[in-house]
Amino acid sequence: MFTFEAPWSSWEMHPEGSEVVTCTEGEMTLVRELGDEEVRTTIRAGEYAINPPGVWHTADIERRATAVFITPGEGTQGRPR
Repeated sequence: MFTFEAPWSSWEMHPEGSEVVTCTEGEMTLVRELGDEEVRTTIRAGEYAINPPGVWHTADIERRATAVFITPGEGTQGRPR
């Protein structure tokens, strides 16, 4: 479980499986790179989203948000935003 008060400063990708993101407080917008397009999904407290394996993703936070992440960590990659 992590709490954020600002947009993420990096992208990440998990090649070994899907990542489940459950928002428990506030609101966050997940940003995924799908080909040449960025797809945005906003989740609020009580909602969840799934980041598919191999998809680069980051998050925008306008205010405070808390989320639980179930992540297949092996092989995780990151890059600056």
